Amino acid sequence: MTMTSAKVTIEDYAAASEIAWCPGCGDFGILRAVKKALVELQLEPHRVLMVSGIGQSGKLPHYTKSNMFNSLHGRALPPAIGAKLVNPELTVMVFSGDGDAYGEGGNHFINAMNRNIDMTYIVHNNQVYGLTKGQASPTSDLGFTTRLNPEGAWVPLRPLALAVACDCSFVARSFAGDLEHLSKMVQAGITHKGFALIEVLQPCPSWNRVNTFKWYSERVYKLDGDKSYNPADRTAAFNKALEWGERIPIGLIYKKDRPLFEEYTGAFGKEPLVKQKLDPMQFESLLDEFK
Repeated sequence: MTMTSAKVTIEDYAAASEIAWCPGCGDFGILRAVKKALVELQLEPHRVLMVSGIGQSGKLPHYTKSNMFNSLHGRALPPAIGAKLVNPELTVMVFSGDGDAYGEGGNHFINAMNRNIDMTYIVHNNQVYGLTKGQASPTSDLGFTTRLNPEGAWVPLRPLALAVACDCSFVARSFAGDLEHLSKMVQAGITHKGFALIEVLQPCPSWNRVNTFKWYSERVYKLDGDKSYNPADRTAAFNKALEWGERIPIGLIYKKDRPLFEEYTGAFGKEPLVKQKLDPMQFESLLDEFK
């Protein structure tokens, strides 16, 4: 990771775009925590790439000043992976919602964890499809009702347990209502060498009136400082990732050092393509085949 000699401030990440989230949305907390983390790491905006899919979470890069790429619904990870491979100097962050990440993008999610690309994946989990007006999402609790699910949602996916099962090298959870904790988790994810998943419990006051700030605040507890818990213990991490309901753990769930996909492919450590010299003559042998 390349740091800067000049001091980076919050103003460096200030964007002129008008924020269009609903008042009280948990995304505001995520935005503040991300900016705080980048400033504390002293990462210059031009060294950061933010990639997003479709959803309210997908708007976050618009509200910062850095490199940005908006992808299709559920397809944020592929272009982020491509960008990281051709420019290893970039700090790549990907933002998705629970539907974008675990529904439409489930297959990309699994394969990215398996490959262990060096990037940070922040999933805004509000347990509902907020942008499209309130459908149940893959993480909606059993019985959660909406206009399209009047009889209640079915058994929810447990994404962090899936991540541990996939041997994701960094699995964490935080809460949009705890700026300091979330900022520390984002910093830990960025500095981790490998694929870092950070799920953020993000209340949606417009379409999810059940899982509110109050609801989460009464249930979340921090793993930080718990000496009896070892995030390197995969079995313990799997059980912890399944814990949900009256008690919900936040913090580092699982961590394991694994080889990077970039190292395996030989892309790790190479100069970005933009810095490499082009020799037009290297294509001569290829063109000769068509003569």
